[in-house]
Amino acid sequence: MRSSGRNSRGSSSGRQNPRGAGSGRDDKQKRTGRPRPEERRYDVGGGPKSGGPKGGPKGGPKAGAPKAGGRGRKPSPPARPREYEAQIEERNRARHNKPQIKLPKTFGEQEGERLQKVLARAGMGSRRACEDLIDQARVEVNGKIVTEQGLRVDPEKDEIKVDGLTVATQSYLFFALNKPAGVVSTMEDPDGRQCLGDYVTNRETRLFHVGRLDTETEGIILLTNHGELAHRLTHPRYGVKKTYLAAIQGPLPRDLGKQLKNGIELEDGYARADHFRVVQNTGKNYLVEVTLHEGRKHIVRRMLAEAGFPVDKLVRTSFGPIPLGDQKSGWLRRLTNTEVGMLMREVEL
Repeated sequence: MRSSGRNSRGSSSGRQNPRGAGSGRDDKQKRTGRPRPEERRYDVGGGPKSGGPKGGPKGGPKAGAPKAGGRGRKPSPPARPREYEAQIEERNRARHNKPQIKLPKTFGEQEGERLQKVLARAGMGSRRACEDLIDQARVEVNGKIVTEQGLRVDPEKDEIKVDGLTVATQSYLFFALNKPAGVVSTMEDPDGRQCLGDYVTNRETRLFHVGRLDTETEGIILLTNHGELAHRLTHPRYGVKKTYLAAIQGPLPRDLGKQLKNGIELEDGYARADHFRVVQNTGKNYLVEVTLHEGRKHIVRRMLAEAGFPVDKLVRTSFGPIPLGDQKSGWLRRLTNTEVGMLMREVEL
């Protein structure tokens, strides 16, 4: 009986040990299931009991996700506030956006651009071809012939010429438009009529029209942003000639050209033609060419009408040294550097 009692106590104690061990493991599991202090900061009521959002704040674990509690595993660091990130970004920008220190000219880049580069950009050819122009002593800068390579110039200030013609820098634009009949010679029209500005709407630089053409007159008209050139081309002092083709009805007297050259008296004074000739004659239909340097309003129409021959159609075929050529009505073309040089020479620029 005693032995059985000891056996019973031993067996009971033996049975208690496994239960104790099992309960210890269960307690450990329960403890490991609890969030640690560093993890509780992510637990902001996102569980189903609290009725909050499913996930925690940015950077925290989602609700229902296993929490880190094992040994050797480091918890993820908390997310930094957006305000702190913005302050860091602002400091970095301030550090990299400091004003550059201006070095002396002896240590910095040389002023200006190489002459051959400016010539190439102006359309005089490749850089190699422009170097050949310099070697051939065909290039002038501020009135002096350049004979050495590597000269630096300022395209905005220095006067550059090739074969005596001024080279237009990249900041100036020069165009020739074949104005159709019915287009008003203004860059903008408050009445909504078709005007010159409609043909250069994609240009960011403001352009000026050089002189005017009557609304019903067709032909060449120049557009540029070179204010001084536009002023001189229309100033009576420089006398830039314009040529027109006029369709009139005959028969014409033989001395009509002489009358126009001697001068036709108009209500605002005498008007004289520099040149006159008959280009074509078919029956009573005549096509005559009139050249004059005056720029008064309706000057050609008024002269021929005063002489007894009203104009049916009028086209300006040249402005100074720039001809209209075969340019189609309504087409805009950029003047070549040679043409710009001829215009500048015409007005002593």
